[in-house]
Parts: sequence; C-alpha cells; structure tokens
Amino acid sequence: MAGAGESRNSGGGGGDGSVGVQIRQTRRLPDFLQSVNLKYVKLGYHYLISNLLTLCLFPFAVVISVEASQMNPDDLKQLWIHLQYNLVSIIICSAVLVFGLTVYVMTRPRPVYLVDFSCYLPPDHLKAPYARFMEHSRLTGDFDDSALEFQRKILERSGLGEDTYVPEAMHHVPARISMAAAREEAEQVMFGALDNLFANANVNPKDIGILVVNCSLFNPTPSLSAMIVNKYKLRGNIRSYNLGGMGCSAGVIAVDLAKDMLLVHRNTYAVVVSTENMTQNWYFGNKKSMLIPNCLFRVGGSAVLLSNKSRDKRRSKYRLVHVVRTHRGADDKAFRCVYQEQDDTGRTGVSLSKDLMAIAGETLKTNITTLGPLVLPISEQILFFMTLVVKKLFNGKVKPYIPDFKLAFEHFCIHAGGRAVIDELEKNLQLSPVHVEASRMTLHRFGNTSSSSIWYELAYIEAKGRMRRGNRVWQIAFGSGFKCNSAIWEALRHVKPSNNSPWEHCIDKYPVTLSY
Repeated sequence: MAGAGESRNSGGGGGDGSVGVQIRQTRRLPDFLQSVNLKYVKLGYHYLISNLLTLCLFPFAVVISVEASQMNPDDLKQLWIHLQYNLVSIIICSAVLVFGLTVYVMTRPRPVYLVDFSCYLPPDHLKAPYARFMEHSRLTGDFDDSALEFQRKILERSGLGEDTYVPEAMHHVPARISMAAAREEAEQVMFGALDNLFANANVNPKDIGILVVNCSLFNPTPSLSAMIVNKYKLRGNIRSYNLGGMGCSAGVIAVDLAKDMLLVHRNTYAVVVSTENMTQNWYFGNKKSMLIPNCLFRVGGSAVLLSNKSRDKRRSKYRLVHVVRTHRGADDKAFRCVYQEQDDTGRTGVSLSKDLMAIAGETLKTNITTLGPLVLPISEQILFFMTLVVKKLFNGKVKPYIPDFKLAFEHFCIHAGGRAVIDELEKNLQLSPVHVEASRMTLHRFGNTSSSSIWYELAYIEAKGRMRRGNRVWQIAFGSGFKCNSAIWEALRHVKPSNNSPWEHCIDKYPVTLSY
C-alpha cells in the first residue's frame, strides 16, 4: 500500500503533510476486492456447490459408521430376527429393484465411441501462397482492379498463412473447371482421408454398416457416398447417406445422424466423411460479398470412425456425450445470410451478408441456452438462474450472467470460418488465447476447410499432447441456413496423435505469432 500513498503525495503540498497522509494510508486495511483474484473465489464456489451433496451426506455417513461400530452380537441377532419377520417385504422390494435395473440396462442408449479419425493432408504442389494466389487471380482477367485489391486486403486480414491449399484446377491459367476435375478433387480428399483412417484403425471396410457423407456445394450423380462404396467395395446392405447444401456445420449434423443410426443398428461401425469441393464453386466475378469465400475456403476433408461395440471402448479415443443443433431458417435474414446465387453478369457464387456475425451470435446464444443445462456444473446454473430472477423481478438493467464454459470443457474446437468468428467467440465466451489456439492455428495452416475444420483442430490438440483422460471437448460449427451445432466429446484415455496426422511435420512450428 506504500506505493498508493506515495502516488497521492506527489500532488499534495509540503513534506509534513505528505508524511501524515502516508502514515494514515499504511494503517488502512488491505483492499480485498483488488488484492484477491475473484476467479479463485469463483473457483472455490464452484467446488463447494459441486460437492455439496457429498458434504451434506458425510455427517450421516459418520453417524452411521459410529453406530455400527457400537453394535454387539445381540444387536445383530435381533436385526436378523426382525428381517425374518419381514421377509415378504424384502423379497418384493428386491424384485422391484432388480426389475427396474433390468429395464434401465435394456432401454438405455448405447454409448457411441469415436475409434479414430483422419484429416486429409494435400500435397505440397497445391499450396497457394498470397503472391501466387493474387498473380493467378490477375492473370485470369476476370477481376477488375477493385476486386483484386479487395481480395488482397481480405487475405492480409484473414488469418490464413502461406501454406494453405487450393484445388489442382485452380493452379492453371485459365482454371480448368470441369465435372471431371471436381470429381478428381473429391476423390483425392475423401479417399486420402479414408485410406489413412482404415490403416490406423485396422478396420476392414466391409465391416462398415453405416456411411454418412456431407459436402455442401458438389453433389454429382452417382453421389459422393456411392463413389466411396464403389472404391472400397462396401457391402450391399450398407446404410449410406449423402448430405448436401448444409454448409460448414454439416459435419456435426452428419455425426448426429450416424449416432442415431448406431442407436438403432447395434454392433456395427459408422463412417462420417466431411469435405467441401471448390473446383466448380470458385467465383469469377466482381461482387465483393461473393469474393470473400475465394479468399477463405481451402482444400480439406476428414473421415471419422464411430462404433457402438462395447469391446471398442478400450481402443477408442472419445465417447460422444451430447449433440445440440440449432436452426434459424424460419427467419428470413438468417436464411439468406449465406446464400448461393448469381450476380448481375450471371456468374454463380456464395454471397455473405453483412449481418452474418450478428446472426451467428444470436444463433450461438440459442444453442448454448440448450447446451448449458446439459454440461454446466450446478454452481454455474444457480448463478445464471439467480441473475435471471433478479433481472426479471427487481432490476431490468442487471447484465445477464455469462456462464463460464471453461468449467465444463477443457478444450474448444471453434469452426475456423474466419478470424472474425474466432475473435467473437473468444470475446463472448470469455475464453483465453490458449482455448482458441487450435482454431487460430488451423485457420492459419489450412484455411477454412468448411465442415472438416473442427477435426483439424482436434488433431492439433492431440498433436500438442494436451488431451488427457476425462477431458471434454466442445466442437462448435456454424453453417448456412442459418445453423449452429455443437458436439461434446469425452476423452477415454490420454490421447496421442494418430499416424500421418496433418500436423505431424509442422506441429513444432506452432503456435505462430499472427499479425494482421
């Protein structure tokens, strides 16, 4: 406190007066509000409430133990005689208990395990540094000076690094856009991820009973799922699904669909493939709201192996805990904020609305309102409820309490849709830079890989050696429609990165310092 006293004396008159002020200042009690870090107070409150039931039951357990220790053989004999006279009641109670446990075991949903997953790592010749990207954009002759300058500024502020990838077709001038090139891109990404997945998981493709593929913008006939069935000669009774047009959040939707199928069809595997195709969806016009996807979206894809077999628990990485989906398609602004359309010259692209971030925030709020009661500790729920009651009954100006999701999750995989998305979630969820590190580094290294980005982020956490047994992961994805979807996973062991991880050859370089 001496420092505080000295700072006040500097503007306060003569030497004697200053000495008197300093003495009075040092005799004050410490300002606990400033000296005690409130986050530790909150943490203590969390531990107290979370263990409240244990603390309440402990005295009863002590009393029962003391009474039991004081019983003699005559007391035990009298207890046995009493139970004999009530044998019918005991038998009925036991039968009811056994029946209830049997019904519970038979009807409870089987756990869904994530055995392993794989992310596609494109070859080096598909890398698109800033200079090459801008030079190719200029050489196409499709963009005017204003559009080129706009793309340059977006790239500089996007959070993308120099090592992201674009399709083979975009490395030619003019770009070689065709159905064949688009199929080639899809095959390289999907088959690359699946080959690695099957090798790491040691699973025969013919054992796969459920297949879910999601790709928003490329939906050929036969479908992408049929291409996988043909490539790996999957069995004829496989239940295959192809999700299209569902945006960057479709990866969580695909996991949710696979989970529902695994609850119905027992003792089988499900594979979820998430990708996006850029070859036929590059925008060659000058409408600025449609140029942003060119600058952000990059090549990538993932393949996830799920199982409902109890014997797979020991070798699996994670257990699926919750999936929460929010859809705001009934609202016109939300429906059109990410919209595929043609510009005035007839060129097709995806337009991003200026209201996108505001709509994403509202959708996230709805999603976490549903998710909160499922995952937050009781301490946070009580604080939230009390704040809500005070706000409604006494003071409408009271700020709503923002639950601390860091008490529910150790890791966060926020869809790497762009720097603004990550910034907003870091601010609104009160996360630290470490919590959003995986998202920022994925955006820097691979760009926006659409629905597969959350799996590159999970691979980053594993590659850093941060995933411990019991840790919970929150995957958050946003997509057109407008949707916000969450998937919660719990680590079943200390998770090590799989072979041929996309971060295997560069993880030591990360995290990098970002400058915009």
